[in-house]
Amino acid sequence: MTKIRMNTELRNKLFNKIKTVFENEDTQEREAFLQARENVDLEYSVAHNLAKRVVQRAYPPEDVSVLRTFKKKYGSPCDVVAKDKCFYFAHNEDVNDEGETEETKSHFDFGLFGNLCGSEYGHEDGKKFAFAYFREDLKAMDCNPDIFAQQSENKDNPHKTKHVEACSKALGYTNYHSDNNTGMAKTFDDQYYLDVIGTSYCRSRAIACTKDEYLMFERWRIAKGNLVSTHQTWIDTIQKQCDQLKIGLKAYRYLSEGIELATELGIQVDEAELIRTNSTGLTIYNPSNLASMIKGMKNKNQSREAKILARKKYEESLN
Repeated sequence: MTKIRMNTELRNKLFNKIKTVFENEDTQEREAFLQARENVDLEYSVAHNLAKRVVQRAYPPEDVSVLRTFKKKYGSPCDVVAKDKCFYFAHNEDVNDEGETEETKSHFDFGLFGNLCGSEYGHEDGKKFAFAYFREDLKAMDCNPDIFAQQSENKDNPHKTKHVEACSKALGYTNYHSDNNTGMAKTFDDQYYLDVIGTSYCRSRAIACTKDEYLMFERWRIAKGNLVSTHQTWIDTIQKQCDQLKIGLKAYRYLSEGIELATELGIQVDEAELIRTNSTGLTIYNPSNLASMIKGMKNKNQSREAKILARKKYEESLN
């Protein structure tokens, strides 16, 4: 039977099929990411319930109700009640080196694109969180929610900008200071609005809380940051495997070599399906050796001894 030569289209199809398997494998990094996302939901609930108590302590619901009645009666001069999802919380229980009490204050934003660093102004980390949190939804919309993780060492470039803008648009993001988000962003944000009294932005509206309450808000924000970091770690492991995969596939001259690689990786690929939907490699990149190398990059629930044995087998295959 005539061997089918590799071409760019077949390489891309095979690469994407194998990459999809990588992304769905039950690895320690993926489990850490999924656990971090579950923890975010828990911490969001705890932090927002606490925020509701703290905010209502500062702006009692009965006062809010009276002011709304005044607005109906007197119009815009009494328009001082608004809904907000971001707040400055502050406490005065810290003491400096001179024994004087000092204020500890930070900005906490419950919005989907809210900051992770305490800054009121827009920050890239908010988008990293949003993309990681709605990763599967964005993938289903043919977006790339892993773009920040994949480009973590690169500065802004057209490729990165294109995918970031596509993900932001898919989630319904407008801009950081806007309450006009749509779609998933709006649905997410709407859960966390609370009534506040005042005509200024949140930067001039510090709300008093205790130190213990403040630390609870920080724990929630740390949980958001942990989702971003576990997402980065997981995607890093996939990227390393994909980098080796690309090099190997580029070296293969025939489709059968790519099919053999997939088989060695435990991935069933239908050659006829690849064709229908549609240089001599170094020794290290023969299908068996490359499969061993890529498998060694996976941090599955495996003992240290098992990993050492796998590495020895791989080195022996090279010799």
